[in-house]
Amino acid sequence: MTIKDEQSMQDTSPLARLGLDRVDPKLLRLLAAVALIFVAMSIAMPDRFPTSGNFGSMAVQFPEIGILAIAILITMLTGGIDLSIVSMANLAGIAAALTLTALVPPEETSLAIAYAGVAASIVVGLLVGALAGLFNGVLIANVGITPILATLGTMTLFAGIGIVVTGGTAVFAIPEFLFIGGGNLLGVPLPLLIFALVALIFSVILNRTAFGLRLALFGANPTAARFSGIDSRRLLIWTYVLSGVLAAVAGLIFLGRNNSAKPDYATSYVLQAILVAILGGVNPYGGVGRVSGLVLAILGLQFLSTGFNMLLVTYSGSNFFKEFAWGALLLLVMVIDALPPLRRRRRMNTPMRQ
Repeated sequence: MTIKDEQSMQDTSPLARLGLDRVDPKLLRLLAAVALIFVAMSIAMPDRFPTSGNFGSMAVQFPEIGILAIAILITMLTGGIDLSIVSMANLAGIAAALTLTALVPPEETSLAIAYAGVAASIVVGLLVGALAGLFNGVLIANVGITPILATLGTMTLFAGIGIVVTGGTAVFAIPEFLFIGGGNLLGVPLPLLIFALVALIFSVILNRTAFGLRLALFGANPTAARFSGIDSRRLLIWTYVLSGVLAAVAGLIFLGRNNSAKPDYATSYVLQAILVAILGGVNPYGGVGRVSGLVLAILGLQFLSTGFNMLLVTYSGSNFFKEFAWGALLLLVMVIDALPPLRRRRRMNTPMRQ
């Protein structure tokens, strides 16, 4: 071995030796945090947390939030946001449930008719989500309303439509639909498989397609993106249509899990989806975000919330701390993300001493 080879080996960083020098440092830190949370909870509750039963329970708790977080991710990549995701999910679930009750009467005994009704209701639910997302996209891209205000308005609008259609009461599905929210395929919960499939599809879309590149470019610099020939209106409309479809997928899982749909279900999921997206490395100002970071974030938060619930129920008999912890964590993550740019601005504004 020559002196030059020895010097090159000494100059190589530990990450490069492991083949991790090209991995985003934020992802590595997030992976380390997830592993630390898992180990800490396993040590704190060795007989309850690292068990197959608990893993099975956690596997069916986060898919809806994860899918909604992917919807937040793609809208945040453009520098916007979609606050209406839960309202769209509930509206899609209501449309699917109404379709089921119309096509499959309670006295129906034919499984073929029941499953045909399930298939039709899924199509109707996805179509309703796409139309709701299209409405958001038109308001933002064509009318020019700020995304946060547009989706805040449609959040109330879609919830109001759901209340008018249902009269404020729950709409029930049929037993055959429960498989989507609570069934297993080859021993794996179906909601988890749906989330994994959605995450894989959108990871490919964002990293391997021209659409994903345009999203990142538009979010990073909208003016430059327009001058480079990107049709910003079409891009925004398609982004919010996809957000509506993802919300509808989550709404169908809601319906399958509870065997019912109602307009005010899971309102806190908006906050949780935003927290997952930001904790996963999505820049609220646009241009930066990965599905892999989001997956790590949802796993870490699920480990954390499940562990806290176990600890609080054990020692205090209450589990109301979860909402406070998630809200506080969201603010903490945003403050930490804002500190480096704030320091840079202060350095630039500080006059040089003579």
